[in-house]
Amino acid sequence: MVDGRHPNCNFLLEVEKDEAECIRRLREEEATNSHKEPGCKGTWDNIACWEASDFGETVTIPCPRVLKTVFGRNGNISRNCTSAGWSDVFPNITSVCGADTSQDKLVFYMVVQMLYTLGHSLSLIALTTGSVIISLFRKLHCTRNYIHLNLFFSFILRAVAVLVKDNIIFNRNSQCSNQPSLVGCKASLVFFQYFIMANFFWLLVEGLYLHTLLVVIFSENRHFIVYMFIGWGIPTVFVSAWVITRIYLEDTGCWERNDNPIPNWVINGPIGFSILVNFIQFICIIRILIQKLRCPDMGGNDQSQYRRLAKSTLLLIPLFGIHYVVFVSSSESIAEDYKIFFDLALGSFQGLVVAILYCFLNSEVQGELKRRWRSVCLNCRLGKKRHLNNNFPKRNGYEHVAVQFHRKSRTQSILQSETIVM
Repeated sequence: MVDGRHPNCNFLLEVEKDEAECIRRLREEEATNSHKEPGCKGTWDNIACWEASDFGETVTIPCPRVLKTVFGRNGNISRNCTSAGWSDVFPNITSVCGADTSQDKLVFYMVVQMLYTLGHSLSLIALTTGSVIISLFRKLHCTRNYIHLNLFFSFILRAVAVLVKDNIIFNRNSQCSNQPSLVGCKASLVFFQYFIMANFFWLLVEGLYLHTLLVVIFSENRHFIVYMFIGWGIPTVFVSAWVITRIYLEDTGCWERNDNPIPNWVINGPIGFSILVNFIQFICIIRILIQKLRCPDMGGNDQSQYRRLAKSTLLLIPLFGIHYVVFVSSSESIAEDYKIFFDLALGSFQGLVVAILYCFLNSEVQGELKRRWRSVCLNCRLGKKRHLNNNFPKRNGYEHVAVQFHRKSRTQSILQSETIVM
């Protein structure tokens, strides 16, 4: 079984170990010094251990072990022993031993987290709606839309994985059990990595399919099983390899840290390859479209077909991760904040944009929705007319029973006149 603890639980358990060690040392100190002298008693302040001291002394200790382990900073903190007791810790323990992050940086990270949570939530709603629409209408069932549907599913699963992962890792209210392992935390990271990679590979499949359509003159590619293997099978292979490298090379915490570069490259290598291939396909598709549109022998119907494909291609291909290529060539120190903002904040809206382009703005989808809406409205009107027609014979039948001098021919003429009026 995969070993490890939830990050918050791991931190709290380490703090509990330090507390127990501190209490043991203070008790031994009290037992050794039987004669009591005036001063401050040894104490545990929930993060650091302070040994007994005389009045007027200043006690200086290094940063607590748990903070040094998490943040890696080697500083010192102090407290004064006064007649009123221990003073507050100085300098501020967060500034000396905590994360070396300014307030503006914390605000930036909070804004980014709120934006990508909003983006994934909106994308989840739009993609789910688009998937239902494409699945319900049989006239939309074809290889092209099957690929779109799998792309939608990859975006949906990616959004769910991000939201679940954030809820597990950044949940401050989670209860820590006494069990030494929490498989669910690591499992959420495994699914998160798998759905992220699957999403990139389905974007690669979209690029491959569009390129195939242009090269073979819009011939339907029926090798859908190959696309399925690229989209779902290849990520399975690499994520399995990532799990193995994590277990044997960096089985720490909830696998949320990437101190060892090998597991990180097992994931980022294939993703970078898919981005590079899509970028090359983007250039090739632009070149092919320009050649096709400039061809003088192209007929009106073919030209309009290529223009429609050019419009959808040019709107979609930039969403295939072209911005990753830009940031890879940039300096990491300069582009770090921009990369975080584009990858997490704006990238979370990618599923929403894809759903709008491939579903809601698609002329075939709009035509099917309009046709279904007209059919529903027509059925409603026919139902009302049928209901009125059923009521009229009943009313005239009651009149025929009440007024016995009406003849059958007279009744039929009345019914005909009422039908004409309607």
